[in-house]
This record gives sequence, C-alpha cells and structure tokens, in this order.
Amino acid sequence: MSEVLDALVIGAGSAGLGVSYFLKRQRRDHQVLDRSRIGETWRTQRWDSFRLNSPTIRSILPGDSYEGPEPWGAITHHEFVTYLEGYAERHCLPVSTQSPVQELTRDNGIFRVTTARGALLARNVVIATGDQNRQVRPPGSADLPAAVRQIDSSAYRNAAELENGAVLVVGSGQSGGQIAEDLALAGRVVFLATSRNGRWVRRYRGGNILSWLTLSGFLDVPRKELVLPSGKVQARALVGATHTISLQSLSAQGVVLLGRFRGIQNGSLVFGDELDDHMRFADEVSANAKRVIDEYVERAGLDAPPAEDDPAETVEPRLPDPPIRSIDWTASGIRSVVWCTGFTGDFSWVRLPGSLDAAGQPVHADGVGAIPGLFFAGLDFGSTRKSGTIPAIAEEAARLVERLAKSGADLPRNDT
Repeated sequence: MSEVLDALVIGAGSAGLGVSYFLKRQRRDHQVLDRSRIGETWRTQRWDSFRLNSPTIRSILPGDSYEGPEPWGAITHHEFVTYLEGYAERHCLPVSTQSPVQELTRDNGIFRVTTARGALLARNVVIATGDQNRQVRPPGSADLPAAVRQIDSSAYRNAAELENGAVLVVGSGQSGGQIAEDLALAGRVVFLATSRNGRWVRRYRGGNILSWLTLSGFLDVPRKELVLPSGKVQARALVGATHTISLQSLSAQGVVLLGRFRGIQNGSLVFGDELDDHMRFADEVSANAKRVIDEYVERAGLDAPPAEDDPAETVEPRLPDPPIRSIDWTASGIRSVVWCTGFTGDFSWVRLPGSLDAAGQPVHADGVGAIPGLFFAGLDFGSTRKSGTIPAIAEEAARLVERLAKSGADLPRNDT
C-alpha cells in the first residue's frame, strides 16, 4: 500500500499487454491487473468455431514478429490465448491475475485501485478493459415469451447447445453473420434479422482485404470522420475470417433473411421492411473498399492481379416472397434467439467524477482521459477506424505510453 507505482494497467488482454510492453521499455514501475486470466474475454466470449478476422501476421503484439508457415491464415481464439500467455512470459510482464478491480478512485493526485486482494496506488492508470464487454439488447427482448431461450453472441458456443428447433439471429454484423453461417452449416433452420452493416470481401486482387486496407491508409481514418449524424460510429463491416460472408451467400445456404427486428406485437415477432436497403448498403460498402484499394494500387504503381468476382457476392440471393414482416413464434418453431446487437463498456467501478459521460463511457481524446494520469487503451474506434483491433495495438500503445511518460517525465525509472 505504501508504494506508489508509476502506472497500473487494468486488463491483461492484448491491449493491456501491449501497453505493459512499452511501459517496461520505458523502465516504469507498473503492474497489470486482470479480473481472471490473461485473455479472459477471448477465452469466455467466443464461439467454438471462432477465428480471428485479422490475419496471423497482423495479429502479433509489439516486440514480436511472425515466422510461421501461414502468415495470412486465421488462428483460433484458443491459439491466440496461448500466444498472449506466451507473450507475457517471454517479455516478463508484471501480470497479476485473479485480481478483479472493485473500485478506482483518486485523492491528492494519486489513484487508488481497490481489489479483492487489497489496494494499490499509482500516479497513472491505463484502463485496458476495452468498451466491448457488456452486451446490448434491444428493449423488445424483454417481451419475448419465456419458452424462447435468449442468449447473447458472447454466450453462444455452438448449435448443439441450443434447444432443438429454429433459431433467430438478430443483427448481421461480424458476430451475427458468422454465427448465422455457423448455425446453417450445422443444419439448423435460421432466421436472420438484418441490420445496416457493411461488408468486405476476404480477398481482393491477390491479397488479404485487411492488409490492403492497412497499406492504403483506409484504416487510419480518424474517428471524427467516421461519426454519423446520430453521434455513433457505423459498425464494422462483416468479413469472414477465412472466406467472404454476405447476406446473399447466407440466403443461398438457407438462412431466411428479414428486416430489422422491431419487437413483439400480438404474440408475433415483427420485422421492418429494410432488407433491400441493408443488402444494397452492404454492396456499396464492399464496392467502396475495392475502389480504395484500386486507387492505392494505381497510385503506388503496384503490379497486382486484376480484380475477380467473389462467389459470395455474385450468388443469387434467395429471399422470402413475399417479404416476411411478422412471425408467429409458435408456428415458426423458433426456440432460441441469439442477440448480436452490439456491446458497450462496463466502467461502473470507475469512481472518478468527469471521467465518464452520461452513458457511463470514457471521456477521452485518442485514449487520453479527461483526468490527468488517466488513459484508455483498446477502445473501439477510439482514435481511428483501426482502433480496437489487434493490428492497432503496437502503434496506439506506444503513443499512449509516450504521452504517459511525458506527463510524468520527472518520475524515477526502475533500472532493474
């Protein structure tokens, strides 16, 4: 208790470990705390067939390099957890697991972090828990009959764990599209309530789409240019980990496409008439990403292969005729609903006036909090389009730690 650390990092996921790496390089006394185990969210909030969307070569943390046989492959979340554990061990990072933070306060310029094991003091705190750890459900979810099992995408594991019968997946972003396909491949009857999400192909002009978008600078667009009139940022485009997933390809696999979920009326599930718009929007986002890549190839004078059609985009969609606006849940055989309707952050333990907004989310500028010495790492779209993804960690963690070091340039360093 008497020792005041230079920094405390809360969260031992990929973002927290990346920050710890740079703090160690700066020789700053610090500790990394995690509520459970290293990479806990990767362990407990991913389905069985889940693979990282970012290619392996771009899923490497700072200080490491990839030397394996499949640089453009897609590793499983289990493999990534093993990598995170090995990363912390190789770089001798000071991680304390099984240390859930109960409260974060500040007094006389010193932060106090209270855990079940006691309290720790620090001049700086980096919150690296991210803002994608608390599932959001629409209000209508409360009106579903008790006979229908409801789970969030973070709790979905596989089709066999759900009740026999049809499944309604709500939301067609990353999780919704991939889970709907996982269920369809398992032979389930799947209804998909779509949302206004973009789509990217997995490969384009001989390269991985995320690699192209990184090289072209597309992923470096600042957050302020991505904010919609509503104040929100458009959800990430759907991109399969190993192949392209589109609404068209899902329908060709038997997934019944619907408009946006509107709620329950007179015992029936009700959906909007936005399906055509959702499909058109996804096509437009895909076409725009391809244009960005084409322009980059021409600008850089690269000898890239010509574009080829992706079967997932050219397949003829199989749409309900007439469009489905309501479903009697009993007659449909729907016994499970998987909510893929987004996440928010749980910062209820942060007791620092002015650090969170009215919605309980971080007040920050590029990860620098509103309170001196408070920082946030790994926030989705926190600084750029790339923020919140593994490929962003090296750059953003280095920048954040540099800001931290400058704010406390007179602090002693640990030379051990």
